[in-house]
Amino acid sequence: MHILLKLGLNLLKMKNLTLLLTTVIFILFCTFFMYFLEPTTFESPLNTFYFVMTTFSTVGYGDYSPISMAGKLFAVFMYLFGIGLLGVVIGKIVEAFTIFRQKREAGKVNYQKENHVMIIGWSKKSEFAVEEILDSDPNVEIVIIDTLEKAPVDYTHSRIHYIQGDPTEEETLRNANIQKARSVIIFADDNIQDPSLRDAKTLLVSITVERLAPAVHTTVEVMTESHVSNFSHSKVDEFILSQETISRLAVRSALYKGVSQVYSQLISRQHGEDLYKIAKKKTWVTYHDAFQDLLKQGATLIADRDNLDINRRLQENIPDNAVLYIICNKESYQMIKDAL
Repeated sequence: MHILLKLGLNLLKMKNLTLLLTTVIFILFCTFFMYFLEPTTFESPLNTFYFVMTTFSTVGYGDYSPISMAGKLFAVFMYLFGIGLLGVVIGKIVEAFTIFRQKREAGKVNYQKENHVMIIGWSKKSEFAVEEILDSDPNVEIVIIDTLEKAPVDYTHSRIHYIQGDPTEEETLRNANIQKARSVIIFADDNIQDPSLRDAKTLLVSITVERLAPAVHTTVEVMTESHVSNFSHSKVDEFILSQETISRLAVRSALYKGVSQVYSQLISRQHGEDLYKIAKKKTWVTYHDAFQDLLKQGATLIADRDNLDINRRLQENIPDNAVLYIICNKESYQMIKDAL
């Protein structure tokens, strides 16, 4: 008994690869040696392998069993060593899955996929952003970066991954595979009370992001409008003026009752009519052609990139690189997209 206990302890101390190779070699040895002892009983090495595995796993169906004394003695040897060896291997596998789960929850597992959306900085705004992204695109995956000890959302969600670390450090962003990301959203740190300091940290993060992945589309939340010029050198693609946007929306709501619901419908997929981006159709020559064709399909053309004066430019030709924005429901958008 002492020898078996000592052997078991040595097995537990083995490196995983060594243990795996030892188990495979022992299984193959048992398979061919048992077949050598009783070839007529087991008929083929495959049947012998089946017998060895059912023995090691303690299933023991009984459809194959040795009949000679040598075979029975060797089977006893297999019982004593094989069951324990396979049990240790299974325990190691379960342990590996447990460690992986813990590391993933703690944000210690690197993200290897591509075309994902990165959200830097966790807050209530980030939570709403995650919900909106998941609802908007059924295929895109999200990588959240923050310094929290555990994932702020359900880490078992197949489309959400968490990376723990300082977003101003290059290693953290590389762990999130930033070079292969689709876009990056940088939210201001709500733990910092001073708006200027919040923007300063956001600027540092955006500079690091643009240095590592200049081709990735970057959207940044800025607390103070006067600080936008400071971000111009970091080549950020788009800015969201957090405080000004909320204040102006509140004013519009006060002056024009119900207008906030219009804004909500335009920026959220939770309502029937939403804002979508489409490319130019080959048969469209002027904005008038596009406007009328889209109208027949249940959509309204409202802008080309950031130009909202489409209604005054209907007779102008649409450039080939136009980026058109329409308002319609999801079904109409899908029909228009399929026709392009």
